[in-house]
Amino acid sequence: MRLSDPFKTFGSSRGIVEVMPTANPRVNATELTNLMNVGPAVADYLARAGITRTEQLTGRDPGEIYELICARDGQRHDPCLLDTIMSAVDQANGNPPRPWWTYTPQRKTG
Repeated sequence: MRLSDPFKTFGSSRGIVEVMPTANPRVNATELTNLMNVGPAVADYLARAGITRTEQLTGRDPGEIYELICARDGQRHDPCLLDTIMSAVDQANGNPPRPWWTYTPQRKTG
């Protein structure tokens, strides 16, 4: 059975094949998802803010990106998304990757 391009398959030693959807094709997920904490879902959020490449995060204000995503989606998102955006921007600015939750205290003290 041949699967179409929007899917990735992962083999198993027990003969089970797991099929996972890949990132939205309009997102350069292979680049954005190279950042720690950025998977296909976060890459899609970033695309809704017009960010499809890591270089577009450099020098940006994570809070502004988060607010833009919330405005475009017409809802407030979990603040952990802001922590993840803070992590992505920090990495794009050349800092070493850290887990998203290490940004929570910084967000809360704002």
